[in-house]
Amino acid sequence: MQPSPDLDAVAATPPAGNWSVLLVTLAIQALVSMAVLAVPAMGPAFAQAMGAPPALLGAYIGVVYLGAMAASLAAAPLVLRFGALRTSQAALVLCALGMALPALWPSLPAAAVGAFLTGLGYGPVTPASSHLLARTTPPHRASLVFSIKQTGVPLGGVLAGVFVPGLALAGGAPSALLTVAGAALACALVAQPFRAALDGDRDPGQPLRMGSVTRGLRLVAAEPALKRLALVSFVFSIAQMSFSTYLVTYLTASLGYTLVAAGVLLSAAQAGGVAGRIAWGWVADRWLGAYRMLAWLAGAMALCAAGTAVLQAGAPQALTVFLLMAFGASAIGWNGVYLAEVARCSPPGQASAATGGTLAVTFFGVVLGPMLFGVVSGAFDSYRAGFAALALPTAACAWVLWRVAARGRQPA
Repeated sequence: MQPSPDLDAVAATPPAGNWSVLLVTLAIQALVSMAVLAVPAMGPAFAQAMGAPPALLGAYIGVVYLGAMAASLAAAPLVLRFGALRTSQAALVLCALGMALPALWPSLPAAAVGAFLTGLGYGPVTPASSHLLARTTPPHRASLVFSIKQTGVPLGGVLAGVFVPGLALAGGAPSALLTVAGAALACALVAQPFRAALDGDRDPGQPLRMGSVTRGLRLVAAEPALKRLALVSFVFSIAQMSFSTYLVTYLTASLGYTLVAAGVLLSAAQAGGVAGRIAWGWVADRWLGAYRMLAWLAGAMALCAAGTAVLQAGAPQALTVFLLMAFGASAIGWNGVYLAEVARCSPPGQASAATGGTLAVTFFGVVLGPMLFGVVSGAFDSYRAGFAALALPTAACAWVLWRVAARGRQPA
């Protein structure tokens, strides 16, 4: 039976042009990422406002990514029916609702529902952007272009780290959440003039069936290269979101930093991720290839996790900044190389379905990772134990990826 056609294959560069596609998708990615990281960026203040212990931040992120898993699987049929940009605009609105609900009703139930709504908004954005970029990007530039677009994730983290702690101290956590919600809605409005050009390939008659929702997972299960990449991303996402979720809390609780200073260091780490995503995409395209690049990044994650675990309060600030930026460059910088390789390994015309399927596995790692990090840290009464635990699976991934690359199984 032939797979149903995917509009990624429908010809043509969108009339808006390659750079317009990249800039629009980058801005949307940054705003939904800011929404996801707004709560971790002011972790203690948010926990106090909700009447919960900071250790529950992992559970909050877990609920966010349960929503993201569901939405990423539904993304492909939504993109086909409504268009990639309209799907992304709806995602921004969902993120705004997810921020506004706990701001207007500070409580654990509102935080849980808001987290799920934020996840529903976060999940479709990457498959939607892959739908557009796969049609407009030459293969020899794929890692770099996808990496530039994916800098929206750490860029959103930079915005969250720079602005959210100060907003929380000045007006309280609810005020900070409402500001992020307003920014997401503004981005949805600014993107509207591009809608006609970028969504010209939508098919209003495309059915929304359960089979369409699960097609991405079936595609990943049937393609060995996609399955391998998805499993690696599961581990990498555990490292990425555990680092992003607990860094501010670790710096304030264990190393004596103020909330604003810790937010600045979170921004520095996210800035490392921005630089890393661009640099690793360029290096992968020109020299190493995706698998060797990912192997080096896995090894760097393991070393940085171990280094963070032994970091002391009296350590030179320059050393702390360097370590956290290196951690961000590796643990946050891998996604563009990974997504470009997913697009390359996808059957023709199925980039959005393959991206949605692999991201469901990626997001499952995010669901489990911060919660497990919180459990390990609680069991040892130290966040250092959580960071030390991250070094083990990332080191194992480095070994596996290097063996795969050495055996010549990496796609050309």
